[in-house]
Amino acid sequence: MKSMTGYGKAEYNNNGITLTVEIKSVNNRFLDLSYKCPRSFTALYDVMRGTIQKHLSRGKVDLYVNYYKQADNGRGLEVDYNLASSFVSVAKELKKKFPALKNDFTITSLMKTPDVLHTAQESVDLDEISPILTETLVKALENLNSMREFEGAKLKADMLSRVATIEETVGVIKERAPLVQKEYHAKILDRVKTVLEGNDVDEARLLQEVAIFADKSNIDEEITRLYSHISQFRSICEQKGEVGKKLDFLVQEFNRESNTVCSKANDITVTDNALKLKCEIEKIREQIQNVE
Repeated sequence: MKSMTGYGKAEYNNNGITLTVEIKSVNNRFLDLSYKCPRSFTALYDVMRGTIQKHLSRGKVDLYVNYYKQADNGRGLEVDYNLASSFVSVAKELKKKFPALKNDFTITSLMKTPDVLHTAQESVDLDEISPILTETLVKALENLNSMREFEGAKLKADMLSRVATIEETVGVIKERAPLVQKEYHAKILDRVKTVLEGNDVDEARLLQEVAIFADKSNIDEEITRLYSHISQFRSICEQKGEVGKKLDFLVQEFNRESNTVCSKANDITVTDNALKLKCEIEKIREQIQNVE
């Protein structure tokens, strides 16, 4: 079991090339990739995506790539003169529109304007850098998955602990459920005798009412299904690969059964324990959102 939260980093430093790859991920229903790389690496996006998809199936993934080649040292700055001219023109128009305002637009402020200046584009030999990038990215992904597995183990332990609490609570409900019918029978008998004030009680009619109540409040099927879900949950937790979606579906079934128990209970003890079930189920559901 893997968490969808993690961080991995790897570096390549050889032949005058320094390449650093960092990758972090958080939970997401699908695989959502975001690249923060030098513009010269744009042509390698498909290579990076394909490599990531071999190691990750879900999560919002941010990929950071830093590249430096010793031969490129001393690169100068490039100026986007068209953009700079646009800023200057707008400044002049604003001065005409608002003559009372001081015009403090200087060369220095123009140089600080976003995208007017940028480092000269690095020359990258894609055939040379592609295998290096792939190798470094794979190492970063392996480090990421090591952290995801570590976090996944903690998630698994927490969820199985809560499943044990659910199993214990279902046991309390199972033990209490048969007593509800007997207590209802005794309660309704006392009420009828009080109303009839010593007259004979129609036992057959009384038993019929108790039978109707017992049928409406019977939760044997729900208890059986809850035990089945508990067994399935533990089994899925031991499976390899992607289990998040399976667990997410199963926890919906847990919730459905606990809702039915609440609606059919007619007993404060059963209701209280069913609500306890729902609390534990909700905590498990929150944890599952971060399971791959």
